[in-house]
Amino acid sequence: MKVLITGSSGFVGRHFVHALDGHDLHLVDVVTGTDVRDFFRLNHTRFDLVIHLAAVVGGRAQIEGAPLSLAVDLAIDADMFTWALRTRPRRIVYFSSSAAYPIDLQNDYARPRAMREQDLKLSGNIGNPDMTYGWAKLSGEQLAHHAENEGLRVHVFRPFSGYGEDQDLAYPFPAFIRRAATRQDPFTIWGDGNQVRDWIHISDIVAATLTAIEEDVPGPVNLCTGRDTSFNELARLVCQQAGYEPTLKHVLDAPQGVAYRVGDPAKLNAFYTPKVELEEGIRRALKAA
Repeated sequence: MKVLITGSSGFVGRHFVHALDGHDLHLVDVVTGTDVRDFFRLNHTRFDLVIHLAAVVGGRAQIEGAPLSLAVDLAIDADMFTWALRTRPRRIVYFSSSAAYPIDLQNDYARPRAMREQDLKLSGNIGNPDMTYGWAKLSGEQLAHHAENEGLRVHVFRPFSGYGEDQDLAYPFPAFIRRAATRQDPFTIWGDGNQVRDWIHISDIVAATLTAIEEDVPGPVNLCTGRDTSFNELARLVCQQAGYEPTLKHVLDAPQGVAYRVGDPAKLNAFYTPKVELEEGIRRALKAA
């Protein structure tokens, strides 16, 4: 296949590049000198598959502390779909985010609920997504919907807390691994540590996406495990495998996001079941640290 991967130097992009080795890959990333918006403006190639990952993401500190820095994602996605209407690629993968789900469904510890794909509505009462990043991804899903109405095939995925051995330290999982690998004591956790996430290994994100493309699964699809793990529990699991018991130090005025962000994996499990348990992912990351 002739494959375009945007954001190819990023965490997720690198793993797709590896998984699709052997195909005719065209890689675009600002890190390697090409602004994807310039590419979309000038390019006229028809690709068999487009994996669109280019975005400004950052960790929680950037999402809450520099929200305007993520507004460029709106322009990137708009330019991609405009280009796609012109060049008509056979298939497009659009990575949305669990941040697009309404935050009022994710802030009640007393009544936690896993997010189902139908909890995000593209019309009517759509709910309030998570900061500008969530709004950008919600807008991208709207564009994907309209692109499908124009005859394009767009696969939409909503990854939850993806992690892996080579992830940037701005994200909590690799930051926890680094703290444990260097045996930091006290062990710092942003917030009270009770906030819950759904951790899915990058290898499962990539494999699930490629399986969905092969089987032509209609989106949107949650990329998740359904397992709820608090930051306090994650810290205990990481430190246990590292072989020490530090004091947990909570930074209560640090950004911490919503209370409970977990996905319902029913639709995903109909065609793919995640293979890497969290404990195994921790083991791999500590070994690589």
